[in-house]
Amino acid sequence: MALFERLPPSLAKVVFNLWPCYRRSGARVVEIDRDWRRLRVRLPLSVGTRNYVGSIFGGSMFAAVDPIYMLMLIKNLGPDYVVWDKSAQIRFRRPARDTLTAEFALTSLELDEIREELRTKDALERTYAVELTDLSGVVCARVEKVIHVSRRAR
Repeated sequence: MALFERLPPSLAKVVFNLWPCYRRSGARVVEIDRDWRRLRVRLPLSVGTRNYVGSIFGGSMFAAVDPIYMLMLIKNLGPDYVVWDKSAQIRFRRPARDTLTAEFALTSLELDEIREELRTKDALERTYAVELTDLSGVVCARVEKVIHVSRRAR
């Protein structure tokens, strides 16, 4: 994964989409901003993502968004920090019968707050939410990820 961390976003997107565990989710990263603070994922309804009742399999929805916030934080905070997924929860709102998209964003303020809080604490947990929406903008699922961040021991 160290090579992945050094790649420019355009090439990282290609490598990410070829990464076997992500590729099998059926999702694709379609956009990564240069600073890794905005990222967009697309998950189509296809033979590989369709469940028994004809909508997108919930496991594909979860896998499509699972690693994203952790990777964005790793890229933005740098090597002095340890970032891990701690827990997650998915809430299905309605069946997904069309392509879904998910938009991820981190702000400079959020990153500054993390760095500042870790000046006086050993570790912290942040909760990030992302919605998977269909082409009409209807929310089909909402995922909340709890991310652990700490300073790397020197």
